[in-house]
Amino acid sequence: MKKEEISGIVVYVLLLALALVFALLVVREYFYEARLDIGLYILFILGSFVGGLIFNAIIFELAHMLGAKVGRYKIISVNILGLCFYKKDRKTKVKFAGFDGLSGETKILPKENTKKKPNPRPYCLFGTVFYAIEIIAVIFAYSFLKSTSDSVTLKNLGFGLLVAGVVGGGMLLYNIIPFHLDSMTDGYRLILLSNKKNRDAFNDLLTVENSEDAEKVQETLEKNKGEEQMNAFSADIRVNEIYTLLEKEDFLGAEKIVDDVLSHPNKKMSQKTYLEAKSQKIYLVIMTREEKEVLDFYEKEVSLQERKAISDDKNFSSIRAYILMAGLLDKSRSECFLTLSRVYKIYKHIPESKKKIEAHLYNLAINKIDQVHPNWNIKEYLIKEEN
Repeated sequence: MKKEEISGIVVYVLLLALALVFALLVVREYFYEARLDIGLYILFILGSFVGGLIFNAIIFELAHMLGAKVGRYKIISVNILGLCFYKKDRKTKVKFAGFDGLSGETKILPKENTKKKPNPRPYCLFGTVFYAIEIIAVIFAYSFLKSTSDSVTLKNLGFGLLVAGVVGGGMLLYNIIPFHLDSMTDGYRLILLSNKKNRDAFNDLLTVENSEDAEKVQETLEKNKGEEQMNAFSADIRVNEIYTLLEKEDFLGAEKIVDDVLSHPNKKMSQKTYLEAKSQKIYLVIMTREEKEVLDFYEKEVSLQERKAISDDKNFSSIRAYILMAGLLDKSRSECFLTLSRVYKIYKHIPESKKKIEAHLYNLAINKIDQVHPNWNIKEYLIKEEN
């Protein structure tokens, strides 16, 4: 189990323990003051919790938006609990999309031609500041309504605000954790961004991931080539560079970058980045090598733990790799088709800039499996490629 997986479990257990303590010592005791029958009281608490979750998710992304503006960034999209707002053809549109975060994600892009370089620290810091202000305001409102009002309704309103504030407190605790969990927290980002070189690399990563200017992306990738450029965000940048070669079907060139990402001793990679690089490696080996060499690589260099992680991963590069692993190496039709059943749902959440190439690479994998197992009728799962 990876270090960040253990850290994530510890944090979630801590949050659950704190929630149980609050429920037993505060929520249960307030039942007698609320003057509601037990069914209504449970609905009241659940409503306060859900309302707090939605409110805090909105506040958090508003804080990210303000921090991005202060730091001189362009806002690409704002995702709140899966509801993603973005602009296309100068119109604001909405879609459901996945996100990398506890309750949402605001994607940003460094502005060009500014007097000062874009600074990502306000973007990372403002969420914590907003939460802290909210918690102070909630405690004040709760204390005021409880001590000065004789109205049970107003006291219940104050307690509802307290529950919502506790939800915000839990989200604040998660957000300020100074290490990588299942998503990258602002606390962890702030530690990395204390270094100027890392700040520049972070801006480069945002350009590579979020810019629609292909020439600018290529220029940024070229700038980050070479061992002397290695820093906290290099692995992510190099993984994105792989796609420029995969698009040309330069599998050998792509594999050289993957090997560099996986072998460089000074890289600090997240589990997500490592898994994507490993999935790309597996895909490239299976697509370009003879069966004996592929099986030898699979047995020696892909651990059981990695195989399980790839099978569970929702990144499309892992999907590509795993259907090849299941279909050609493990020869498991059931595992292969179980993965295929998730393809279209995951494909819809791929960034637009990568959809075309991912569809092509996936279809190459499907055709390779079909050559070995024509009786599986696996071509029914091909994705229509855009011209």
